[in-house]
Amino acid sequence: MMSRFQTALVLAMVCGIAPPASAAGLTVIELFQSQGCSSCPPANANVMVLGERPDLLALSFGVTYWDQLGWKDTFASPQYTERQWDYARAFHRRNVFTPEVVVNGRADIVGADRGELEALIRREGTLAGPAIEIGKDSVTIGMGTGTAAVWLVRYDPSIIQVPVARGENGGLTLPHKNVVKELTKLGAWNGKAASYALPAAKDAPLRTAILVQAGSGGAILAAARN
Repeated sequence: MMSRFQTALVLAMVCGIAPPASAAGLTVIELFQSQGCSSCPPANANVMVLGERPDLLALSFGVTYWDQLGWKDTFASPQYTERQWDYARAFHRRNVFTPEVVVNGRADIVGADRGELEALIRREGTLAGPAIEIGKDSVTIGMGTGTAAVWLVRYDPSIIQVPVARGENGGLTLPHKNVVKELTKLGAWNGKAASYALPAAKDAPLRTAILVQAGSGGAILAAARN
């Protein structure tokens, strides 16, 4: 018997409609940056350009530890800083740094060199974990192996221009894209097909992405966006 996801996929192919969101063919790139960091704009520019590729899910996280140095980042959250620390601990590091681009939760790079970043993306490849179906009010994760956390990410796909008045980037207007506005843990996944309720978005224009991630700072097994 076919699963709901398989049935929807077959109907999509027969009827010529778009299939449900799935994990196939995506690579996740997470940028950790701060508007107060003068080294961040080149990495941010690279991630913004690469984020236009259909095979990449680019997410921008603002961190807080630059806030006391003259400019408070308008998108930063302690939760995002803690997510970066999770990666630092997983990578056996004593410190965090900006800019940092993490690819599929497995490897990282500063990200200022476009060629180096693209090479890392090629090495890490696309995700091939469990299928993900994002519905209006719920998300379904298909069968697979291992255990993981299921994360809901809501992000703004528009370009937001931020005038920076003080600090290292004082006087500049910095563009931002795919800024993460919500990060919510929906529950745990144990390899069996399971569904999770999707809370309503706090801001209607935000897009939705789902990450299936093996523990805090662990590898991302699957990802999808609507």
